[in-house]
Amino acid sequence: MANDREILREIWEGKIPVHFQLSSDETDVEPEDFFLLIPRLSYFPLVTEKVRRHFLRVVSNELQDGEMWMDSNGTPLKWHYPIGVLFDLLVGSDACLPWRITVHFSKFPEEVLFRCPNKDIVEAHFMSSLKEADVLKHRGQVVSAMQKKDHNQLWLGLVNDKFDQFWAVNRRLMEPIPDQDGFKHIPVRCYAEDGTYQQKLVAPGTESGQKRTLQDLLEDFSTPVRKAENPRLLLC
Repeated sequence: MANDREILREIWEGKIPVHFQLSSDETDVEPEDFFLLIPRLSYFPLVTEKVRRHFLRVVSNELQDGEMWMDSNGTPLKWHYPIGVLFDLLVGSDACLPWRITVHFSKFPEEVLFRCPNKDIVEAHFMSSLKEADVLKHRGQVVSAMQKKDHNQLWLGLVNDKFDQFWAVNRRLMEPIPDQDGFKHIPVRCYAEDGTYQQKLVAPGTESGQKRTLQDLLEDFSTPVRKAENPRLLLC
């Protein structure tokens, strides 16, 4: 996969046009809405600082320090899900663009969302997911061999939407290590339409020795009650 550079770049450059509007509960003034083109592979706290500054100009003083959160048609947006995953779950391929999102500074839904006071929380979540994936693929040997500057380069590549900066390091995670014949397991999550997800140990090959396909994955995640179908992929 690391050799498919042009395909990887096309995936990286996937963007979603978003129409942000402030909730009517936040102010008596009707502010101008805000429009932004945001990366599918990023996270909302990394791309919405301009949105926050725009709407803070009209909210009351007591809400200035409130944590910003957002919803899509009444569903709170989980900041720790990649933006592309949220879009596919809540809007799908039949969307009428731009994606309309409502911004809030009060009534934080503690029962639904984790708080995210700063970008350091997002970085910790991202690096934790990266380490988890590396344990499944390489027994953790790639991430453990990285230096702090490599971690910083990965993170800053994501934050600043720099493909070459990110993939100069990330390519190591996408290749087998010298003493391994391929990956041990494939790190994959199967998200359901209700926002929950499943994780399983998935080997790269089937019991018959064939390479595992997307159809094989769907069958792995299906149950007699709930069949996995009509997949939409987020590759990263």
